[in-house]
Amino acid sequence: MKQRIPYFLLIIFLFIADQVTKALIAHNIILNSSKQVIPGFFQLVHIRNRGAIFGFFSQSGNRYVFLFLTLASLAALCLVVYYFIKASSDEKWLKISLSLIIAGALGNFMGRVFKGYVIDFLDVSVKGWHWPSFNVADSCISIGAVLLIIIFLFKRSPTCSPSSSRLDQ
Repeated sequence: MKQRIPYFLLIIFLFIADQVTKALIAHNIILNSSKQVIPGFFQLVHIRNRGAIFGFFSQSGNRYVFLFLTLASLAALCLVVYYFIKASSDEKWLKISLSLIIAGALGNFMGRVFKGYVIDFLDVSVKGWHWPSFNVADSCISIGAVLLIIIFLFKRSPTCSPSSSRLDQ
């Protein structure tokens, strides 16, 4: 259990950072407005996202889509928590990636359940290309997922030696 404390602290820190930043945006930027930070590149916005990560399905307005997304995110969260618990304590990068995903999923899940939406506020555009608005939780999920993919791509699979093969017996 002691080995998990740093990961729980990471999850708590990121969850709090997500909730605090969303509250700051809600209190300081009028809904559907923005503040330029780096002109032509980065601005803070205040958007209520009723959909999934990066605003997917946010315009549907369908309560069944909302219910499905909420239940799917809960199921995914439970699966990631289960995998986190089952992961070996010596797999530090795996634990970090899962911690990021858990923190982000919890942050967005809380907004979706208690408010019916998630506040997105980070807005980036480069040379006319605009990335959908996102938040700290989305960033945690994305970074954790990329890290998880990298871990699985470069993880060494156990090799079977002829003496350990059961086919020969």
